Amino acid sequence: MLTQRSRYALRAMLFLAEAPQASPPIPMTRIAQEANVPRKFLELILADLREAGLLVSQRGKMGGYLLSRPRHLISLGDIIRVIEGPLALVPCVSRSAYRRCADCRDEASCAIRQAMLRVRDETARVLDGTSLADAVAQDLAAA
Repeated sequence: MLTQRSRYALRAMLFLAEAPQASPPIPMTRIAQEANVPRKFLELILADLREAGLLVSQRGKMGGYLLSRPRHLISLGDIIRVIEGPLALVPCVSRSAYRRCADCRDEASCAIRQAMLRVRDETARVLDGTSLADAVAQDLAAA
């Protein structure tokens, strides 16, 4: 299940993706208000996204946040991985944090592992295949 923190991160990033390409940095207070995210949570989330290289920030009176690259080059999967970590539901199918399950007798024949591999692959396919630009366009089409 997607955590509230991930939903907040996605909302904030989608709001930033809607800004015109040459717009000035957007203040955190505006992002919080427009994306309906509590400011305290947003501060931590934006720091994580900035450290991961998905955002750039500018300090000062005219400061704020901008996407670090064009919105079509940032996927929903990129954002969720920064906030949640690996997409895999069990550690034995994780690509970045693999760990054998302690109670598993045989990974090769484990039915749970095989199902979770498919879940991970399909989840990654959808999330990595959906950019902020795609999501914004879908949102506008639905409006």
